[in-house]
Amino acid sequence: MRKTVLTLMLLASVTMELGCFLPIYSSSPDRRARQLIFQSESLRHIPNIWERVWAMEMPDLATPYRTHGGVI
Repeated sequence: MRKTVLTLMLLASVTMELGCFLPIYSSSPDRRARQLIFQSESLRHIPNIWERVWAMEMPDLATPYRTHGGVI
């Protein structure tokens, strides 16, 4: 039982450190730059998605001034 628990703890600690042993980007500088650009482009859209989810880009209907709605 104790040996199994220690083995599971060792396995868990190894899997947490897996990113240090297995790089997620290519070793080729050209391909690595392309991968980093693609990743940063996908992260650039997060604020727009956040505003769309919370409807922040919608006009505020509780404006402090009245509009008559007619043709001037």
